[in-house]
Amino acid sequence: MDSFRDTIPTVDTQGRRVWMYPRKPPTGKRAAKNAPNFFAWRTYLSWFLLAVLVFGPFIKIGGRPLLMMNILERKFSIFGIMFWPQDFPIFALAMITGFVMLVLFTAVYGRIFCGWVCPQTVLMEMVFRKIEYAIEGDAGEQKALNARPWDQEKITKKAIKHSIFFLISFIISNLLLGYIIGGDALIDLITSSPTQHAGGFFALLLFTLLFYGIFARFREQACTFICPYGRFQSVLLDENSLVVAYDNKRGEERARLVKGQTWEERLGIGKGDCVDCNLCVTVCPTGIDIRNGTQMECVNCCNCIDACNSVMERIKRPAGLIRHASINNIEKGEKFSITPRIKTYSILLGILMTALIALLVTRDHVNMDLLRVRGSWYQTQPDGRITNMFEGTFFNKTGTDLEGTLVLLYPEGDLTYTDQTLQLAAEEATRTIVVVSLKPESITGRETSMDIGLEVKGRIVDHVKTTFMAPETAVQRRR
Repeated sequence: MDSFRDTIPTVDTQGRRVWMYPRKPPTGKRAAKNAPNFFAWRTYLSWFLLAVLVFGPFIKIGGRPLLMMNILERKFSIFGIMFWPQDFPIFALAMITGFVMLVLFTAVYGRIFCGWVCPQTVLMEMVFRKIEYAIEGDAGEQKALNARPWDQEKITKKAIKHSIFFLISFIISNLLLGYIIGGDALIDLITSSPTQHAGGFFALLLFTLLFYGIFARFREQACTFICPYGRFQSVLLDENSLVVAYDNKRGEERARLVKGQTWEERLGIGKGDCVDCNLCVTVCPTGIDIRNGTQMECVNCCNCIDACNSVMERIKRPAGLIRHASINNIEKGEKFSITPRIKTYSILLGILMTALIALLVTRDHVNMDLLRVRGSWYQTQPDGRITNMFEGTFFNKTGTDLEGTLVLLYPEGDLTYTDQTLQLAAEEATRTIVVVSLKPESITGRETSMDIGLEVKGRIVDHVKTTFMAPETAVQRRR
């Protein structure tokens, strides 16, 4: 029966929230000695990820931020390489490549990204949850504390916990802001008075309340209700995918240990290795029973593996009753194999990565945009020439200042702008008004095709094709 799939552990039959009290996963002396401790590995990885979060906005490569997504100024720095809105095709291809990579990774390893790398899980389990354990104790102590009246001890512990939660949420908000405006701008913002940037400070407080609400109250609901990945993985997994799985052939029929009964006697009457201690359920942050099979709520955090292995060691049974395995491995004893599906994803990912690398290598370092000045069509000069006015925007993506010159490639005519030599500041956008002047004999119709190029160091680095507008009288004179 799959009746467990009709409900979720975090909501009761009346639709009310069921608060999760996951126990501490076994570590140190409580952990199994004959099996890897995944929680310890996750902890080490989380230290690295948290260090990237904290120091990322302040690390620079070649004088540019390691990672900056400045949406307001439309400037993006990834591993010290500056990108602009003109590089959108690269961003689009990178997102598609990342999506296919995630699809391939899920098809092979399941939802392991959620339990090991996802910022929601890392911050919740490795920061906020550990603070909660340190202040309020393990799951049983937390339940008892929440059930007792609001005495001095309860008020003190709750006040300390939630104050620290709010402070960390405020720090996270500032760090994420640093990834938008850059580390230097963040330092200036922090060291200046909030009254000088009241709007920004108010936005910071809103994001602080958002993060506080997520990690103090919403918690695993973000994975269960909000994140679409759990539902999305159901179409990516197959019988060959490696997931956190319970070996039902070895574990069933589950039963408590009977004092004095040998394992030969237990197995002889059809009982399995699972002693029904329920520890795999009590350590799960989303409250599922992995013995029911792969479920949408499972984030592959491996807490149940660590808990089960510690029990197996104590009762002198082999580790791995719960382990990373595929359905085929458990049911048929088959080893992992590369399926046609995985081959297809791998080939597609290879093609996309090749295309992405090619775009990055051939990316223009200087770009130009040319837009007609709003409300402007054409002007007729006393000598019969027709002029059109454009606004030019020039993006210098390099780390050095450059000089550029605009050239009218087609048709024959004149160009004028503020300075005959454009001063293109490093990693900045330069704007100027460009006036194009054509004689009537160069005009081919109401709309004449036109090509304007940007010359830097003796070569055309970019060009824009647009149209030149002219009155009907100029066309008739040409005829």
